[in-house]
Amino acid sequence: MTRPLGAQISHMLKARGVDVIFGIPGVHNQEMYRGIEEAGITHVLARHEQGAGFMADGYARASGRAGVAYVITGPGLTNVLTPLGQAYSDSVPVLAISSCLDDVAARRGQLHQMLDQRAAADTVCDWSCEARSPDAAYALIDRAFTEFACDRPRPKHLQVPILLLEGQAENPPPAPARAVRPRAPDAELEAAIRAVLSAQKPLFIFGGGARGAADAIGPLLEMTGAAAFVTYAGRGLVAADAPLYFGSSLARPDSDTVLAEADLVIVAGSELGEVDLWRDRPDIRGRMIRIDLDPEVLAQARAGDLAVRADAAAFLTAMRIAIPARTEDRAPCWDEARVAAARQRWRAEVDAEGPGIVPVCAALQAALPQNMMVYSDMTTFAYAAKEVWDMPRPGHWHHPTGFGTLGYALPAAIGGAVARPGLPTLCIAGDYGFQYTLPELGVAVELGLPLPILLWDNGKLGAIEDSMTRAQIAPNAVIARNPDFLALAKAYGAATAAPRDLEALSRAVLDAFAAKGPTVIHLRTDIAL
Repeated sequence: MTRPLGAQISHMLKARGVDVIFGIPGVHNQEMYRGIEEAGITHVLARHEQGAGFMADGYARASGRAGVAYVITGPGLTNVLTPLGQAYSDSVPVLAISSCLDDVAARRGQLHQMLDQRAAADTVCDWSCEARSPDAAYALIDRAFTEFACDRPRPKHLQVPILLLEGQAENPPPAPARAVRPRAPDAELEAAIRAVLSAQKPLFIFGGGARGAADAIGPLLEMTGAAAFVTYAGRGLVAADAPLYFGSSLARPDSDTVLAEADLVIVAGSELGEVDLWRDRPDIRGRMIRIDLDPEVLAQARAGDLAVRADAAAFLTAMRIAIPARTEDRAPCWDEARVAAARQRWRAEVDAEGPGIVPVCAALQAALPQNMMVYSDMTTFAYAAKEVWDMPRPGHWHHPTGFGTLGYALPAAIGGAVARPGLPTLCIAGDYGFQYTLPELGVAVELGLPLPILLWDNGKLGAIEDSMTRAQIAPNAVIARNPDFLALAKAYGAATAAPRDLEALSRAVLDAFAAKGPTVIHLRTDIAL
């Protein structure tokens, strides 16, 4: 059977497990829309391609499957570059498929023309390729899904010329054999176990790449007597009440004192980048074990360290299974009282840096459901919350950690809510960043998503003001006139709330989870604590 290639692509995506596509149609990519309904795929119409990209990102983080976005030539592609850059830095599997002009060398003045849009996408994606035949399009799609499955997940961009999309094409081939992630040799597993059991003060650092090991990590810490940190992306991997858990406070400068004491540091599924530490490098003086899928991360290992290329979750699970055959549970290698004191001190520091945020976090954490998934934006509230709001399970708080773009939370939360119908999703945004992608509120209304949008309004770019003040720069460009957020929300058809105390705030969020559409909850910084 033959169909236009644009339709065949949608059918192929459905056969590869794609059930939702986020995007905006245009005259250049309309052939991609010919097959969506026939293939049985739901399309979510964004208000801007940036929103479509963030929705695909949020969907991927919530579902564990690839997020897919359809965009047009030129400005459609450039608009989605920011979400693709965010997905790259945070290891999110997003596939953006765009149309492209058939010729940009001999002709000028065409609609949506760019000098080289493929190269533009290549700057923020794992790869950006142009398919010049139906078979090439099919091969590149399968390559993307194979790499999502077995390598560090990062965004890909595929562009297809307009005439090729319109032309007839044979059916795509059957799906290839399912790829699996690399497994470390038994010798490396044995070496890691020997190192941990012989260490006097072992310390684990769990990153987002270790999310699948949640069931193994608690017993592993008990059996080894090791202490632990998590990165922001690894929150929920260690139980909040674990006695040797230092929390998600690697960014606290004196966490280096702890790291320097460890004679063995096992880093699982984290690159320990600047945005994990907020300093150039950690003060790790003991031996290290690096467990990661990415060879670039493993290349950071020093002489004498052990670099293991493997899925961190699978490797940790294998350690947990193998260790009981070799040892009984060990006594704690660290002083529990000292760990508790460090966590208490760091929490007090966060409270001092962002007055009022810690009590709000505590009230919400106590009242809201444990299966709630949170999407936060680059805002003062989220910066503090990531250090003090312990998550009961991993992979349930998503933040634009690496690329650090404003406007992420709302569209990403929409994608997450689409991926988890019937389960609670919370959006946290600041007053400034919310306005970057505010029109996507219309999508949440259109879809009837019960999405509470917690809008932290300090009336300015608070974190930037603080940074400029510390640098002795007059903060004369950090305040903008805000709109009436509640009136805007009502204009879109959303519900609103303006709680003035913590009890009313918790009640407003719970009511929003049960609503028939989104609720903008305007939270001023002078809320009664």
